[in-house]
Amino acid sequence: MKLRFFPRSLLGQMLLAVAAALLVAQAFSAALLYRASEQRRQIGVANGLAFQLVSEPRFDYREAGPNRPPSSHSPSPTPPDSAETRHPLPQMAVPPEAGEERERPRRWQRLRVEHTAVSPLRSGEVRDTNRETLLREILAGQGIEPAELVVTNRAVSDDPYVQQRLQETEKWRGRPDWVDRGLIVAGLLRKGEKEWTVARMPHPAREPGALGGIIAQTMIIYVMLVGGLALLLRRITRPLAALTRRMEQFARTRETDGQLEPAGPEDTRRLIEAHNEMEGRIAALLDEKDVMLGAIGHDLKTPLAALRVRIESVEDPVERGRMAGTIEDITRTLDDILSLARVGRPSDQPENTDLAALTASVVEEFEDMGEDVEFGEGGRLPALIRATWLRRALRNLVANALRYGGGKARVSLRREGNMAVLRVDDDGPGIPDHELGAMLEPFRRGEASRSRETGGAGLGLTLARAIAEQHGGSLRIANRHHADGTVAGLTAEIRVPIG
Repeated sequence: MKLRFFPRSLLGQMLLAVAAALLVAQAFSAALLYRASEQRRQIGVANGLAFQLVSEPRFDYREAGPNRPPSSHSPSPTPPDSAETRHPLPQMAVPPEAGEERERPRRWQRLRVEHTAVSPLRSGEVRDTNRETLLREILAGQGIEPAELVVTNRAVSDDPYVQQRLQETEKWRGRPDWVDRGLIVAGLLRKGEKEWTVARMPHPAREPGALGGIIAQTMIIYVMLVGGLALLLRRITRPLAALTRRMEQFARTRETDGQLEPAGPEDTRRLIEAHNEMEGRIAALLDEKDVMLGAIGHDLKTPLAALRVRIESVEDPVERGRMAGTIEDITRTLDDILSLARVGRPSDQPENTDLAALTASVVEEFEDMGEDVEFGEGGRLPALIRATWLRRALRNLVANALRYGGGKARVSLRREGNMAVLRVDDDGPGIPDHELGAMLEPFRRGEASRSRETGGAGLGLTLARAIAEQHGGSLRIANRHHADGTVAGLTAEIRVPIG
């Protein structure tokens, strides 16, 4: 099944291929950038946890100025024997509420490292083995070999230590953004110690603007690469499109006037030059063919006319009639051959013609000769055709139907979309299905004899097909069948465009 929106032109398909390849490349690039960003975040978390577990620095909790963070070397106001002094590692700074910086000095509130006799891993929690491995490598680089090390993830609401700290601190005014992200909890039990050192960090926020940067980068690349490629391909495809139109025109007219000037890249220029030379050679061959056929027609028709005069001296009327019939057969065959040769280079121009009137005139010709031909009258159906040639094609179909179809023919005209359909039906024995296609070839007939009764040289359908194709249409023949499967007759249809 063809894709409905798939471009059909070379320019469209090339641009689509480049755009798809660029999209895939940018997708891989975005994936790699995202992976690198995640790795940086995870390494930052692991380094922060390792710093807390190893160094346990001391911080004071004095109020600092708006641009001055708490000093890690200032003496602590907390009594030296308190638990907070022994393990005062900060972790998370809570920002002041909006507007407080102008009214009073900025306050800092931090969560400290916790020491506990039991493992921080609670029932039902799952260990984060990836972070454990990374944290163990960092601790090993500091010369620390843990007896046990656990890392887990939990919500802030599930951590009593953090909840208690937040409730006890009266400076706490608002809900910090890291509360929704949850906590990463790491517990270290050193060899020879009985207390666990527990550190906490919020899940790191994603880098702002990363996705927007990738999208902006992709758009810039698309504009530069696809836009530049479109201009380059346009320079290539424009001469090719003009060459295509020229070839279609030459196929219709066989005239060498209006040949293209070579343009575009070197390969395209050479292609146009070669096509112009080929057109010239084809036109010359067609001219030679016309001259040759004209000479043959003249040289053959002249002696045939002389023979037609001489047979009048034959006394036997039966023999004279046979000789006259033979001469007429030769003359008709010669006319068909010359017509078939000239059909590709018609001398008359297409005219707007009513197909209903043309069909009725052909039927009247056969009725005047006493033939049984019916025509179902239809409405007016104008078309731009060469009336002489199309009348010749319709005559051939009707004559074949009368000759091989039981002496009766039915002609109809109808419109199907933008096509006019001239249909001729007979009641004959039809043609074997495997021979239908071959019957359109020159000198092929449904029966092998060439007697006076059947006549013809097998050029009628070939000439009708050539005339239909000359008008941009087609000729189709097919058998009709009865309900029981037997052949009911043959149908021949000429389809030509209208409008």
